[in-house]
Amino acid sequence: MSTGSAIVVAVTFVWLGMVLAISFLEAPLKFRAPDVTLQIGLGIGRLVFRALNTVEVAFALVIVAILASGTGGTAGPPPTRVAVPFAVAVAALAAQLIAVRPRLTRRSDQVLAGSEGPRSHAHYVYVGLEAVKTVALLVAGILLLTV
Repeated sequence: MSTGSAIVVAVTFVWLGMVLAISFLEAPLKFRAPDVTLQIGLGIGRLVFRALNTVEVAFALVIVAILASGTGGTAGPPPTRVAVPFAVAVAALAAQLIAVRPRLTRRSDQVLAGSEGPRSHAHYVYVGLEAVKTVALLVAGILLLTV
């Protein structure tokens, strides 16, 4: 396994682990902690997800740069079976950042300002995209190990 390939595999699985730990463990559990109000939970969530998304963008850029440069362990571009799941993961991240996060931010701004309006369904879209991204990263990582 080349150095580039090893870096891509490592970054892929670290990215996957971060999404699993934060989105599927930390996010739902924080609201069960004693004395954590909705406002405190939202404030923490905004900070944590901003940091997670920043790291995810950095990881995506590293992976794309290595695979595009041909130093990811294959001669030339990566095989389609590897490129497609990475493209799905990056597309899911882009959709979260461009389409869903702004809606979540507006809603959390309203809640933090004291609004009791209807609940947003954007969280369900975000979680759905997290599930898609999780599966895509898992498939990409496993396929990278077979290249």
